[in-house]
Amino acid sequence: MPDASSKPPLTGGALVLLTAGVSLATFMEVLDISIVNVAVYTISGNLGVSRTEGTMAISAYSMASAVMQPLTGSIARRFGEVRTFAFSVLLFVVFSSLCGLSANMGMLIVFRLCQGAVSGPMVPLSQTLLLNNYPPDKRPIALALWAMMVVVAPIFGPILGGWITDNYSWSWIFFINIPVGAFALLITYMLLRDRESKTSIVKMDGLGLFLLAVGVGSLQFMLDNGNDYDWFNSKMILTLGLISLVCLTFLIAWELMHDQPVMDLYLFKRRNFAVGVLCLFTGMFAFFGGTVVMPNWVQQVMSYTATWAGFAVAPIGIPAIFMSPLVGKFQHKIDMRIIITTGFAIFASCSYWMAHYNADVSYFKLALPRMLMGCGIALFFVPVNQVILSGLPPAKVASASGLANFFRTIAMSVATAVSTTLYSHRSIYHHAVLSEHTHTDARSTTEGLARIQALGLKDGSVYAALNQMLNNQAATLAINDVFWCFSLIFLFAMVAIWFAKPPFASSGQAG
Repeated sequence: MPDASSKPPLTGGALVLLTAGVSLATFMEVLDISIVNVAVYTISGNLGVSRTEGTMAISAYSMASAVMQPLTGSIARRFGEVRTFAFSVLLFVVFSSLCGLSANMGMLIVFRLCQGAVSGPMVPLSQTLLLNNYPPDKRPIALALWAMMVVVAPIFGPILGGWITDNYSWSWIFFINIPVGAFALLITYMLLRDRESKTSIVKMDGLGLFLLAVGVGSLQFMLDNGNDYDWFNSKMILTLGLISLVCLTFLIAWELMHDQPVMDLYLFKRRNFAVGVLCLFTGMFAFFGGTVVMPNWVQQVMSYTATWAGFAVAPIGIPAIFMSPLVGKFQHKIDMRIIITTGFAIFASCSYWMAHYNADVSYFKLALPRMLMGCGIALFFVPVNQVILSGLPPAKVASASGLANFFRTIAMSVATAVSTTLYSHRSIYHHAVLSEHTHTDARSTTEGLARIQALGLKDGSVYAALNQMLNNQAATLAINDVFWCFSLIFLFAMVAIWFAKPPFASSGQAG
């Protein structure tokens, strides 16, 4: 069977169909990371478990997906990129169906674990298949379309998940994967069945796989549940942290010595790959961290519903949808470092803007900076993937994409853990400081109590209302602190990208 490299690129309608099928598969996989978040309360209630147990459905998926992503290159070399992608999509649909049919939390966690495991190769290979089958001069556009799906899906996940849960049943957040996956599988098989990549017998690195699974699994579970268990004050979280540290340390040493590693860490010897992954990690960390804490804040302080909290962060996806293809089309005409720096500058400016919110901010003022950040997404995420893959031979693309997406996934998990913990701790700190200045001898306090009493509240209810006001102000000061920190991180990324070295040719070309 001729391999993919001997076939001419797809054109016309076939290329459009392939783009639609692969992009929808990417959207579906990334969407499932966040779509369950807003349904956790409903799922936990329906299945009769606590919220903490319900979050295991999120942790299981993220943990399994993170473990499998860096294995993409090894699996694809053994079974073929097209075959691996198609089989992953098929199993993803099967396990999505089983998740929706789960009768108890144990079943749901097991099937979410399986769903996450088979989803691991989908995103890296979707990027690889697009690049391999696009004409060389249009590969930046392929990367742009792929990047748009990866970025937009987590934004719309909470909105879609909340709407489905409120109007139908939580099971449908899994059942909607069936038609999407079937379409992606059909298109992939029809167009690429005779474009399989070369395969070879790959010796399984059993020890490396074990260290990766245990190390990343422990890290992911620790990050997902650390805030609920008060971090290292919990023996369980401390133990998971130590296991993760030991396993990942030994994993790095072992992979650098092994002749057929599960993770090709030697990719980091390439300056552009290392700098690109660093910028991808820091950019996704600060971007996703803000996406996590803002819905919490607007629900706590401004009494937004879960759906409206999703609408508060969703405007970021609008410019990204329209600008990503344009950036992909014209990025080769401008130094990509300038484009990425502009994107990070937009992120930093908007984060600084959001670091000055007050508790009475309008929806328009919430949505406007988020919409402007959508421009930054297109200017950052699209070209940074081009930097990561620049100059790589086609045989290395799957491994590089898998490793880069692994760090993207870890960045999102770390961002969730750090941002929620920072928001929580700074809320407590600001509440304590505000309380020190709130006493009955202070004129502002007595005037505030008088206004509350004028509303008809008496005795303890007055002080409860005053405490709620302090909570709201403390939470607002806390989220300001969080966005201030993120603006500094974006400034760091603006400097880091300039350590990349041009030219940034498409993968498989000289660079």
